[in-house]
Amino acid sequence: MIISQESSERAVLVGLITPQQDETRAREYIDELAFLADTAGAVTVKTFFQRVDYPNPRSFVGKGKLEEIRAFVEDNEIGMVIFDDDLTSKQVSNLEKELKVKILDRTALILDIFARRAQTAHAKTQVELAQYQYLLPRLTRMWTHLERQRGGIGMRGPGETQIETDRRIILDKISRLKEELRSIDRQKSIQRKNRGKLTRVALVGYTNVGKSTLMNVLAKSDVFAENKLFATLDTTVRKVTIDNLPFLLSDTVGFIRKLPTNLVESFKSTLDEVREADLLVHVVDISHPTFEDQIAVVEKTIQDICGGAEKPVILVFNKIDAFSYTPKDADDLTPATRENLSLDDLRETWMARMQDNCVFISARNGTNIDELRKIVYDKAREIHLTRFPYNDFLYQHYEDTVEMDPEQ
Repeated sequence: MIISQESSERAVLVGLITPQQDETRAREYIDELAFLADTAGAVTVKTFFQRVDYPNPRSFVGKGKLEEIRAFVEDNEIGMVIFDDDLTSKQVSNLEKELKVKILDRTALILDIFARRAQTAHAKTQVELAQYQYLLPRLTRMWTHLERQRGGIGMRGPGETQIETDRRIILDKISRLKEELRSIDRQKSIQRKNRGKLTRVALVGYTNVGKSTLMNVLAKSDVFAENKLFATLDTTVRKVTIDNLPFLLSDTVGFIRKLPTNLVESFKSTLDEVREADLLVHVVDISHPTFEDQIAVVEKTIQDICGGAEKPVILVFNKIDAFSYTPKDADDLTPATRENLSLDDLRETWMARMQDNCVFISARNGTNIDELRKIVYDKAREIHLTRFPYNDFLYQHYEDTVEMDPEQ
């Protein structure tokens, strides 16, 4: 564990404003980083930004900003500084020398959260693999106390020997963990084949949009749900029946911006549920100020997972009970922005774009859940009948019977 579970650590966050990342985007990322820190158990005391063309290769931020951060850390009993982008081993080493506190980057923080959230042996193996892959290129800074040892003929010191030993140990562990995951993948592949020909529906979306809450409503189950990032790591599959149609519903791990590549690779078998799904239910937090960006992140991730294969998608805008907006003044002639659009405005826009594949709900309050069930039923039935067209007669007979005698 990186962050103590016994007591919350005081942390400051650091982000950059660059030509590739404007101030608005940088602040959005820092807000998300603060939520990640809160999920990990840290208390964010202050955030720092610096406007630069590119990160400082030595210390990520410039000398003046680093001195400003150091002074604040010393004066406010800060135990940890978290940077919004990945740091090199050299940057981490230099920052630790200058600030004399724990230094984390975004990936290390996410890995800490994943390590806490992993419950099953499968998830724990996936997280352990990602941790070792993250650690491997950063071994050098762990041996800085031996940096007086120099390489070259006759100068091969114990520090370098120890680093090479550790590297071999970690490479062996990575190889072993990958083999364990391949074995688990084979088992899960067999399990998926043994589920028969039932239609597969997968809940996908950004982290903390309410997928697990919706899963509980649709499947009448008790999947763990919490207002934290990455509350769910293990894919949960439930058999759901709407009217006369059974199908499999899976709740998958949430996506996030700047998700570490190692985590995507480690969680490949978990994401197979998305790849092999017949229908995707994309859950969106309509109350989040940048939900459009979150939609784009999820769509890009799904494209990468599915290799460009087109899958039918139902777009579910959740948390309408938490939605708010700022109406424009009557004399304001400037173009309306996202913050000025009402829920009805957004509904008209997205319904026009998605046709019948869009619904606005509140999973927590149960608002419009019946409407969502009908859309899922229609789409799942359509997929089912393409495989078993002879069942159409049975469905029609069932519906006619129900209409004639509701008690049957």
